[in-house]
This record gives sequence, structure tokens and C-alpha cells, in this order.
Amino acid sequence: MNKIIPFLSIIFLMSCNSKAQNKNEENKIYTIVKSEEQWKKILTDKEYYVLREAGTEKAFTSPLNNNKKEGTYLCAACKTPLYQSKHKYDSGSGWPSFDRAIKGNVEMDVDYKIGYARTELKCNTCGSHLGHSFDDGPQETTGKRHCINGIALNFTPKEK
Repeated sequence: MNKIIPFLSIIFLMSCNSKAQNKNEENKIYTIVKSEEQWKKILTDKEYYVLREAGTEKAFTSPLNNNKKEGTYLCAACKTPLYQSKHKYDSGSGWPSFDRAIKGNVEMDVDYKIGYARTELKCNTCGSHLGHSFDDGPQETTGKRHCINGIALNFTPKEK
């Protein structure tokens, strides 16, 4: 009996974390709302996997990882401006990395998919998954690294 109580306590605490995450996600109302069928019609299979199912593209596969042009990075699902090229840097991680987002356009949430809490980044307009935020970014700026799936982004070059 003495061994069962700690075991049940751990199970109870783990279930509280996952329910809290679901409640937070359910309460958010986005400006752009589409059914999963509608998203599947406008996104490629890979885009849908990353943006709507919170998947991750393979490292070093996005052409945007090495993009050095000036411009703006938009949500691939709804075209909301998310990041400016002046805040992009080479983190060596294999994904496009930024030290900050355009204010108000990227939402931070909590993700427990790999067994511990991570800061998930989502488009604040449509709720699409972009990537994750880490505290190992450039110390001379924000100290943050927004590690973003390239397939979650479209790039618009700066007009000359």
C-alpha cells in the first residue's frame, strides 16, 4: 500500500499537466479559423504536417536557412508577417533562427511532446505551429533563439 500511493500521486500530477495544456489551447480564438479539410486544401502535405500537426522538418533542408536577403518572413498558412531579416542569424542548428519576432504576431505556448516543457511558437493569427524558442540566442541582443521550420515560412524580399 505504501508503494502505491507515491505511484498514484505521480500519475495524477502528470495528468494535470496535459489537461492544462489542452485547456489553454482550446480557449484561444484566432483571427483566421479554418477546418482541417480547408487547411489540407491550401497547404502541401509537408506544410500541413508542420503547421497544423506541429511536426518538424529535417534540419538543413530549408532553402530559407541560408537566405541572406533583406525582407520579411511570413506565415506560410495565412501570410501574417512574423520575422524580419535583420533579426535572423545563423545559429548552426539547421533551421532558420531569429532573435525576436515582429511584436504581437507570434504566440508562445507550452509544448510537452517530448516529455518536458518547451516554449512552442505559433502564428498569432491562425495558430499554426512555427517552431520553438530557446534561451541560447545571441547574448548581445535578446539571448533568444526562435528556431523556426523553414516550411512554415514564406519570404518576401524588401522592395528596392
